[in-house]
Amino acid sequence: MSGNAARTSACATIHLLMIVTPESTEEMAEALVGAAAEGRSINLCGNSTKNGMGGPIAPAEVTISTAELNRVLQYEPRDLTISVEAGISYRELSRVLAEHGQMVPLDPAFSDRATVGGIVAANVSGPRRRLYGTARDMVIGMTFATLEGKLIPSGGMVVKNVAGLDMGKLMIGSFGTLAAIAVVNFRVHPMPVGTRTFVGEFDRIGDAIARRDEVLKSQLQPSAIDLVKGDEGYRLLIQAGGSAAVLDRYSRELDWARAIEGAEEEALWEEIREFTARFLAAHENGVVIRTPCALSEVGGVMEGLPGSALARAGSGVCWGYYTQVGDLRHGGELQRGAVEFAPQDVRQSWELWPRAGSDFAMMKKIKQMFDPGCLLNRGRLYGRI
Repeated sequence: MSGNAARTSACATIHLLMIVTPESTEEMAEALVGAAAEGRSINLCGNSTKNGMGGPIAPAEVTISTAELNRVLQYEPRDLTISVEAGISYRELSRVLAEHGQMVPLDPAFSDRATVGGIVAANVSGPRRRLYGTARDMVIGMTFATLEGKLIPSGGMVVKNVAGLDMGKLMIGSFGTLAAIAVVNFRVHPMPVGTRTFVGEFDRIGDAIARRDEVLKSQLQPSAIDLVKGDEGYRLLIQAGGSAAVLDRYSRELDWARAIEGAEEEALWEEIREFTARFLAAHENGVVIRTPCALSEVGGVMEGLPGSALARAGSGVCWGYYTQVGDLRHGGELQRGAVEFAPQDVRQSWELWPRAGSDFAMMKKIKQMFDPGCLLNRGRLYGRI
């Protein structure tokens, strides 16, 4: 689609109820203000890998896709910064950075298709969260488009620059309910010289947690500490990065675990990163519950989850996997957590986020400021906003 055609689509399709696919951030802003001026509901999307996540997808009169906003706008390898449009896939972003030995270690599920905008809007992260943090730690700036047709820059392209960053932070985890993320600026990290993963297998959760605690109390700083519950017990996975000398130290101190590298290591972490995606592909009616907890509570939460379960054991987040709705005693499982993925009918009828917290009133005020007509991604923030 040419630029002129995209601009025509951004206006005309508001009446034809077709998908708008802008090719520039300016066209995105035009599409938003055009729809808002007529009071039409709007669905924001990228490659739609988050369709089963968060609140139900309400019918919308206009869909605005970032599929054509997929360029690298600015990359300064020496400054450890990169600026990309929201529609670029995580796979493509990783490929560009890898050419310079760098990375944005968010490790999202659906990583082959997930877009930067969707990853940031849903605030998803993966195994290396323990060392590198989440999107809030890696995003140093962004540009977002409002329903008033404005492109608002926030933050910048300097790692230590925090001016205006709070406005951008509002977009992280908002599920597109406030504005449309158009451009994201990341702080990037050097890839480690080498990596090695240590796999410990345990029959009892207490033994796995005891080994995890030994690592947390030591001088070691692994990039990932994950715990997997399966039919045959528990696997504790610890990934380290650094020089050969550093990795050898891990091998000495973690002599109770099996060490793996190379293709076997890559396959293991691909399995963990895509754990949720593969579960959902295999179970059409599957439900995934996300439960944040203190590090001291990880063992108890994992032991209490029936069937398969996964934990960021060094960060304090657990996921329970239910092959069908009937397996979920939602009165208990949801007491502390939230429904992260579920079929559309479940998300339409259940309270997905039972404990919204004391900040919820402020969240509603912010929604009113950005979207007083409640036009954007209605209900996508776990059915509450």
